[in-house]
Amino acid sequence: MLRMGIVGTGGIANAHAAAAAAVEGVELVAVADVSAAAATAFASTHGVPEWYGGVDELTAAEQLDIVSVCTWGNFHEAVTCALAESGRVRAILCEKPISLNAAECERMVAAAAANDVLLAEAFKFRHHPQFLKLKELSDAGAVGEVRTLRTTFTTGGRRARDTFRPEMDWRFDPQRGGGALYDLGCYCLHAVRFIVGSEPLCAFAVADYHEICGVDFQDAIVLQFPGGVTAQITIGFGLDRSQEFEVLGTTGSLRADRAWNNEGHAVSVDATMPDGVRARYDFPETDQFHLQLRHMADCLLNGTTHRISPADSIGQMRATDAIFASMKSGQPEPLSAL
Repeated sequence: MLRMGIVGTGGIANAHAAAAAAVEGVELVAVADVSAAAATAFASTHGVPEWYGGVDELTAAEQLDIVSVCTWGNFHEAVTCALAESGRVRAILCEKPISLNAAECERMVAAAAANDVLLAEAFKFRHHPQFLKLKELSDAGAVGEVRTLRTTFTTGGRRARDTFRPEMDWRFDPQRGGGALYDLGCYCLHAVRFIVGSEPLCAFAVADYHEICGVDFQDAIVLQFPGGVTAQITIGFGLDRSQEFEVLGTTGSLRADRAWNNEGHAVSVDATMPDGVRARYDFPETDQFHLQLRHMADCLLNGTTHRISPADSIGQMRATDAIFASMKSGQPEPLSAL
């Protein structure tokens, strides 16, 4: 039985706890939070036997196989490095985005590698059959040569703009790692990099910064990849729901809706092949958090290579840095070399 812990007991931690209850061979044995009230309430709700007031207390008392880091983004580096350096943890699943910038991510990866700890970023969609099929079809040349990708992630429509405030949610607080790119765009960015299979050369982005919150509220991003391949990303709060992903090739296209948050829904991939042949691939309702934890358990139990490598996460954050730089400069910004 793999012993699991969770650090940070906010909203997303509930999904990780539910996954632990659903995945055979994993047991959630401890949680930690700087708020004793939050930790005790969470432990009571999910039937967790032990709770602690922080990472140091957790690692002093527990030997754990997996720890999910579910804190605000501004604490990911400190928590992950403390876990890795404790000698008491075998694997860390860190919520997305893994860090606030590439430098933080590099330090996290180095700490994990130095202590023989498996570190993986929690992009749940990477484990869904829908995205595995998108990658399979794209790599097989089902739509010819991939030339451009278009993707969206928007939410929070039908709410007045002035109701979004930093005190109500970390997503609207720049000090805690909020903003559209960190919360929503990270999915789109990771997905286009995954399908293209290489890192972008440069990024151009424009952002509408919220006048009260100060976060990037609605963003438009263009990425250029080697060979002239491009990607367009539209993200934002205060907009009607859209979670689309589209791959356009020289002889066909692939399209998926509900690409990111699809728990409770059946999903599909619609393909247009050469000569206008159409195909539809349907996938039943599943829980991506369960799939994500099952994959981590498989890595520990069977030596499977994790689908999201540390190098992938570093590349993700270098692209994120370039996008933020472009928002500020108003110019295309090159990515630093891997």
